Amino acid sequence: MARVNRAIDYVLANRQGDVSLAAVAQAAHFSPFHFHRVFQALVGETLGQFVKRLQLERALALLSHAPGRSLTEVALACGFASSSDFSRSFKQRFGVPPSAFDLENFRKERRAEFERALQGPDGGPRFCALPVGANPDGFSVTLRDLPPRTVAYVRVLDPYCAPERVTDAYEHLRQWAEPRGYADRQWLGYMWDEPELVALGKCRYDAAVEVDEVRPAGRIGRFQFPAMRVAEVRIAGDLALEMRALDWLYGTWLPRSGYEPDDQPAFEAWLGRPFAHGVEHFTIACQLPVRRSRG
Repeated sequence: MARVNRAIDYVLANRQGDVSLAAVAQAAHFSPFHFHRVFQALVGETLGQFVKRLQLERALALLSHAPGRSLTEVALACGFASSSDFSRSFKQRFGVPPSAFDLENFRKERRAEFERALQGPDGGPRFCALPVGANPDGFSVTLRDLPPRTVAYVRVLDPYCAPERVTDAYEHLRQWAEPRGYADRQWLGYMWDEPELVALGKCRYDAAVEVDEVRPAGRIGRFQFPAMRVAEVRIAGDLALEMRALDWLYGTWLPRSGYEPDDQPAFEAWLGRPFAHGVEHFTIACQLPVRRSRG
């Protein structure tokens, strides 16, 4: 899985560049023939299907959070050759062209699926969507400019349906980090996938810690993030509070801010070590990478 993760990282870091089978296989140190078969066996889709899905999901994110962009701008920003290429691929995936797509209803259905997956022990809802404009917790944003960061990570597939994999990933990374002197660095959790836009089974979560440098091996991967500006909300509470903070960030603060999401994942930046207060209480900074809106 280590080399497949390296391939996924290459695609994520080069979404506007060459993500052909030959280029990605070379980055993963596979022959194209063997890589094609291994990637499909482990990921459940071919590289071409994976790349096209990421392009379309990125397009949904731009349509959601950067509504001022034209379909041509969205198409080019997501790696499509033209707006007609984008519309054709979009219709093949969703049954209608992007101009006729009911994005609001799509997001509601995905959100309902997400909430069902995270039901409480009594079978009831663990949290509910925060209405747009509501801020009962008094959230506030701090804009921060962060330098480039290199992280070591352990990737978790389908984290919402098997949350114990997340704590296992952090424990594996802690055991790796402590003898190397990294355990008291900045710990991060992040997903490239927005669960209101991406099927839960396709979401990936990375448990990560900042490092100076690392050679990927076994479950330990490496990713380098560029410098970025983030909108940060600090919280101390449970998962429901974190979800309300993200709802407020995306639904209330972002549309009024003059910013749109950047091409980076949203981060959980742990204040201290992960799960220092157990699995039901988090002390984190929710960090949403942003850039000035082009709309």
